[in-house]
Amino acid sequence: MELGNPIITTLVGLVIFYIGLKMFSGGMKSMGNMDHLSFFIHNPYWMFLGGIVMTLLWQSSSLSTTAIIALVASGTVPLPAAIAAVLGANIGTTGTIWIAGLLVSDGIPKGDTLRIAMMHTGANLFMALSLMPFIHHIARFLGRF
Repeated sequence: MELGNPIITTLVGLVIFYIGLKMFSGGMKSMGNMDHLSFFIHNPYWMFLGGIVMTLLWQSSSLSTTAIIALVASGTVPLPAAIAAVLGANIGTTGTIWIAGLLVSDGIPKGDTLRIAMMHTGANLFMALSLMPFIHHIARFLGRF
């Protein structure tokens, strides 16, 4: 099915994507009072796990990061917890390669598929766990800007 000029189709797709992200961000900002989640929101370790789960469910680290940025901009989530959630989102995004490995391998990933999935997950996990002890320092540094 031909939709016309591929450049125009691409530009229209990018505009629609941008509008969708803006609407999503606006909706997240207007969520209002979230005091019932304050233990979760103010605990970087829970936000780290939340970032993993959120990204696994949505299968989009871009969407997770956009939601986190919107919540920080609205003042709902403190910066250290948001940094932890973004680190978690980087791990959650590795779920896609595990799903692809399951589909390609007819079950448990094997061979090169397993090695690629393990490397992708391992590198992101190593990076996240290496940075987790320093998120308050990172937040303090980023707070200068």
